[in-house]
Amino acid sequence: MRSPADKTLILPRLPAWRAEVRRQNRQLVVTNGCFDLLHRGHVEYLNRARAAGDCLLVLVNDDASVRAVKGPDRPIVCEADRLYMLASLEAVDAVLMFSTPTCTELFRQIVPDVYAKGGDYTEETLVREEYLLLKSQGCRFVFIPFVKGLSTTDNVRRIRERRPLGSTLDG
Repeated sequence: MRSPADKTLILPRLPAWRAEVRRQNRQLVVTNGCFDLLHRGHVEYLNRARAAGDCLLVLVNDDASVRAVKGPDRPIVCEADRLYMLASLEAVDAVLMFSTPTCTELFRQIVPDVYAKGGDYTEETLVREEYLLLKSQGCRFVFIPFVKGLSTTDNVRRIRERRPLGSTLDG
């Protein structure tokens, strides 16, 4: 089993890592997001994303970009811990942190075979710049439905309201 440290990429290592995935003739799935307060919905999403190909790379927003997207009270979990937890998951082959507003430049380097996003997205609602680049690279798009009741926003609300978190799938 690879350690989380071995699965955590830094930008200078990305080209060699991607070249190795290509050399092995493996289909690379890429997804991106905050993954703040990791929960079962995230894990199910990542398992389904990984099933869309042979290898899963997760691009993770750094703390500053999470604040820009989610507001001043986020992230709840710091970037180093989010990377470590994601890299600890069996479905995840590699993680890479990013700080830019979009992943366009990373996609230019990575050239994913498959791009996975949550079911709240469609090809029409993806960041146009990213979508157009990925489409021009021949990338396939996969949209994975959310598991009802499993979201960081819902979990934060329950914590603030001091309601038990128990499994939302138990009924």
